[in-house]
Amino acid sequence: MRAHPLLGPVFEQAITDWTPHLATMKDFWASVALNTGRYSGKPVPAHAKHRHIQPWHFNLWLALFQQTLLDTAPAPGAVDYFMERAERIAQSLQLAMFGHPGVAERGAQG
Repeated sequence: MRAHPLLGPVFEQAITDWTPHLATMKDFWASVALNTGRYSGKPVPAHAKHRHIQPWHFNLWLALFQQTLLDTAPAPGAVDYFMERAERIAQSLQLAMFGHPGVAERGAQG
C-alpha cells in the first residue's frame, strides 16, 4: 500500500507510526479470519475521521489486497476466504462513510 502511487499518500497521511498500526491490523485480521477476539477497536470511526479517503480508494485497496493474497496465501482457498471478508468489510466501511451509492442522486432527481 505504501508504495502505491495513489494509495501510498492516503495511507501516509492517515498513519504516522506504522509499527502499532501493523500490530493492530494483525489483531484485526486474526479476529476476522480466526475469531481470536484479539481486536476490539472501532474501524468505522477510525476510517471516517480521515476526510481524504474517497470511495474509489476501496477498489484499489481490494485489488492490492487480493494481489498480496495471491502472492502469499498458502492455498487458493485462503485467497477466497480472505477476499470474501475483505469485500464485506470494504462495503461496510463505504456504506458507513459515504452512505448508499446512488441514494442522493435518485433523491435529487425527484
